[in-house]
Amino acid sequence: MIAMMTERIRLTTRKSALARKQTDLAAAWLRQRWPGTEIAILPVSSVGDERQNWSLEKKGGAGLFTSALEQALLAGEADLAVHSAKDLPTTMTPGLVLAGYLPRANPADVLILRTGVKAPRLLATASPRRRAQMKRIFPQAVFRELRGNVETRLEKIRKGEADGTIMAAAGLQRLDLWHRSGLSFLPLPMRSSVPAAAQGAIAIQCRAGEDLPLKGIFCAETAHAVELERTFLASLGGGCHAAVAAHFANGRLHAFTEDHGYRCFPLQVGDGVETVRVLAETLLQEEREKG
Repeated sequence: MIAMMTERIRLTTRKSALARKQTDLAAAWLRQRWPGTEIAILPVSSVGDERQNWSLEKKGGAGLFTSALEQALLAGEADLAVHSAKDLPTTMTPGLVLAGYLPRANPADVLILRTGVKAPRLLATASPRRRAQMKRIFPQAVFRELRGNVETRLEKIRKGEADGTIMAAAGLQRLDLWHRSGLSFLPLPMRSSVPAAAQGAIAIQCRAGEDLPLKGIFCAETAHAVELERTFLASLGGGCHAAVAAHFANGRLHAFTEDHGYRCFPLQVGDGVETVRVLAETLLQEEREKG
C-alpha cells in the first residue's frame, strides 16, 4: 500500500536494460525524498518484449509495453510501475492513475547512420511517426523494422542490416551509448523530427486512490508538458503507433501530422488542455474541409 511507502516500495518495470536504468533513476528519486525506504524491484516481461518477431506496427496496439506492469499493480504485486511515458496509451486503465514524472531528459530524436553513409537508402524504424518525418528528409529511402533492445539495434546497423535508424536521445544518454565505433549520431532539430508525445519522460503509475502521498514529489514542469502533449495526441485519435507527434517546450507546442507536416503553436501562460483540444480540432476541421 502507498500509505506504507516510507517503509518499503515495490517498483515494477520491464526487463530491458533501458527500463531497468529508468527504474534505478526512479528508485534514487524516491530514496532522496524518503530516506531509509527499502526499494524492491519487480521486473516483468511485456508482450512487446516477448514477441521479438512481431511487427510492432501490425501487431502492436495500446498497452503493448505497459499492460504487464499494470496487471502487476492491479494484482497488488507492486506499488508503483515505472514506464517510458511515450509508451502509455492516452486512455488510462481503470483503477490506475499517473502519480507523476521524473524531470524530463533530452526529448530529441537522433538519426544514427553507419559511418560513411550520407544519404541512407534503407532506414530501420518501427515508428510510423518517425517514418513519415524521415520520408520528407530522405525521399529516396525505404524502411524496414529492426527489433531488439537499443544495443542490439545499434549493432545491427553497424553490421549493415540497414543504413541507419532513429532513436530517442534520452535512451541513448541513459545507457551511455551516445558514442559507438562505426556509427554517427546526429541529433535532429524539432522541425525535422518532432518527438513522440511524452518522449524523454519517465512516468510513475499507481493504483487509483493511492497517489495522495506522492503529490508534490515529482516534476510539475514535466507533468504539465506531457499532459498537453498527450491531450493533443488523444484529441487527434492517435496512440504511440500513430504518425502524430507533439512536444511542448518554451511556450510552444510543436506538432506533426502526415496531412499537415510540421506546425508550431504558441501557447500563453495559463493555456491548458482545453486550448490544446481546440488546436487539435482545428487541424481535424482542416482535414474534413480538404476531404
